[in-house]
Amino acid sequence: MDTPDAHAAPTRIVFHTASQFLELAWPDGEVQRLPAGLLREQCPCSKCEAARIARRALPTASKLEVARAVGEYGLQLSFSDGHDRGIYPWSYLLSLGWDGRVGHQRP
Repeated sequence: MDTPDAHAAPTRIVFHTASQFLELAWPDGEVQRLPAGLLREQCPCSKCEAARIARRALPTASKLEVARAVGEYGLQLSFSDGHDRGIYPWSYLLSLGWDGRVGHQRP
């Protein structure tokens, strides 16, 4: 299969509350599952990016509570620790990998 267009929106977005996985089905039929802990740890907002640069740990135990579409650009995620500043573009979500490991592309 072809690599999904990094700017294309998923055809289906499902948040599995119990297992804390965000599931994204892409136009080429591939399905990506991302754990909430990874999504919190990899938040792309400036505050979280500054914490990563300073090598400060980010919470990973907080739960994903809400995933809202931001137009056709990406998702805004809200976590149980009150953090809701990160907007995750489709291309960024794709870069997080297919099996929940950062940068791990599909086989």
